[in-house]
Amino acid sequence: MAGHTENEITIAAPLDLVWEMTNDIENWPRLFSEYASVEILDRDADTTKFRLTMHPDDNGKVWSWVSERTCDREQLTVRARRVEPGPFEYMNIRWEYAETADGTRMHWTQDFAMRPDAPVDDAGMTDMINRNSKVQLDLIRDRIEQAARGRRTASVVSE
Repeated sequence: MAGHTENEITIAAPLDLVWEMTNDIENWPRLFSEYASVEILDRDADTTKFRLTMHPDDNGKVWSWVSERTCDREQLTVRARRVEPGPFEYMNIRWEYAETADGTRMHWTQDFAMRPDAPVDDAGMTDMINRNSKVQLDLIRDRIEQAARGRRTASVVSE
């Protein structure tokens, strides 16, 4: 059995700002609380290959992997996959964005399978991803909404 998660949040900010901030991979350590660093390995048009390194976990272990993301601004989607899957047999992620009356909805879908020797099984990882996604999505929403307020204030001051 494979793992599957879906998580989303609505951010009270314009689509362009949400797209810009969530796809600025170099700044992910300031957007997400779980990432210590990111290293861009390759860029080819709308596809970026990069290494993510997390902060140490409760046991002091530092997790790191290489991912590849392809952004499609016209379709408002991003497809990503782990190139170095680590404890996963595979990990595929789809980000979808949509303008709503309340701002921008961002939806994450993750499909994966854990290796037999991984520290958790598919169900355990599904629970972990769902818990962590809520934390990260709330944090991303708060940081983007703060940036949006800053931009509105700056535009009022300059008028």
